[in-house]
Amino acid sequence: MKIALGVTGGIAAYKSAEIVRQLQDRGIRVQVIMTRAAQEFVRPLTFAALSGEKVISEMFPRDSEQPANIDSAIEHIAVAQSIDALLVAPATADSIAHFAQGIARDFLTTLYLATTAPVIVAPAMNVNMWNHPATRANLEILRKRGVKIVEPGSGYLACGMTGFGRLAENESIVAAVLESLGASQDFSGETVLITAGPTREKIDPVRYLTNRSSGRMGYAIAEAALRRGARVLLVSGPTVLTAPGGAELTNVESAEQMHDAVVRLLPQSTIVVKTAAVSDYRPKFASAQKIKRKGPMNLELESTPDILKEISAHKRSQIVVGFAAETENALENARRKLSAKQLDAIVVNDVSRQGIGFDSERNEVTIITHDEIVEVPETSKWEVAQRVLDQVVRIRDRRKSTVKA
Repeated sequence: MKIALGVTGGIAAYKSAEIVRQLQDRGIRVQVIMTRAAQEFVRPLTFAALSGEKVISEMFPRDSEQPANIDSAIEHIAVAQSIDALLVAPATADSIAHFAQGIARDFLTTLYLATTAPVIVAPAMNVNMWNHPATRANLEILRKRGVKIVEPGSGYLACGMTGFGRLAENESIVAAVLESLGASQDFSGETVLITAGPTREKIDPVRYLTNRSSGRMGYAIAEAALRRGARVLLVSGPTVLTAPGGAELTNVESAEQMHDAVVRLLPQSTIVVKTAAVSDYRPKFASAQKIKRKGPMNLELESTPDILKEISAHKRSQIVVGFAAETENALENARRKLSAKQLDAIVVNDVSRQGIGFDSERNEVTIITHDEIVEVPETSKWEVAQRVLDQVVRIRDRRKSTVKA
């Protein structure tokens, strides 16, 4: 997801840099829009370096020798259509007035009028300006239009006065953005250990045994867990994917390396989701030199470590979710694995079907717990990730209710 962060001209503008970081930690791209007044407090380069995105500070180029082209002339429309939410923090009394009256005087106010995405406004100003009837009326207009207002806090203000007008805490602002994006914070306080991708088992320096896993399912769960407030420990086999911002990534190659990483990180976790397609076998003897073709070759294999079995043996109170890629008798095989590995839930999919599962952005799964079976029809792996995490929440809540009883 991507949001636009509007920064207006107040001393609280420096706090917006931390908001950028916190949103990125939850896997959200941030493009910063600055007013001219905001640039008197923080330079655009600061936000460009933090966000990795172009910072927009003018409607048109200021250099008269470089006239605006068609792309820059309609950039506000392109940004408006590309974002999932618009956050303005800090929002001055002046910017709030322009929003309320529909006055498009610069890029930010024009963007506000052009976007249909949710809008979140976090005001920051002098206490008298906050209490002024004009400001109160403008805020009420915005509320009626569906704009979410993150109320300022009370305390010592930059002007030397004391009262309401301090920018709300960053955590409250980020939570409001996530709520507007439909991402609840029900994983706040949880540490989710996720394995993703394939493993590679070395045959010789140039060859290995592997499988078709892309890692997309595990990475989707990692990003979803981050957005729902979790700390994420991601152990990933070889993949071309970029880990979501905020995930603590451990790169591995072999099943042995993944086993060691999981055992090391397990004590830190409260939830384990094992999506990785780990090789069940590896060559018993890997050649130190490239094997030359000399006709038929016999390759002796041995079992790799059973990571799920190891998790079951060492877990304490963690909720453990496994994945099963099956080609036949999917539900029967998954139920056996659920019991044998002492899992709390297992997610099974039929990888013999074309267009879903391996090498695809889509999946169709069945989530089996000890209490229910949940069918998830074909959808994006992002949606599957959300449904899996929903079941984890249900398991957690049932545990808590059982303890209280």
